[in-house]
Amino acid sequence: MFGKVGKFVGEVRTELHKATWPWDPKERGFKKYKQLSDSTVVVLIATLLLGAYVAFTDFVMLQAIKAVTIGLGGGGGG
Repeated sequence: MFGKVGKFVGEVRTELHKATWPWDPKERGFKKYKQLSDSTVVVLIATLLLGAYVAFTDFVMLQAIKAVTIGLGGGGGG
């Protein structure tokens, strides 16, 4: 059991050393992660914009459905 785990961890290490990373290994500090932080900001902004679009569309559709159902006599009232 532990032999398999050790082998797996060793293979993962080997593959990670083969990988190319988006930063220069000589850079230090925050500059090293500039591309990562820039991409994170882009993803957050895109998520906020998409969320606002979905919320706005949901609100418009809700109002349209209310207008149609009340307009067809679904407003209750007896």
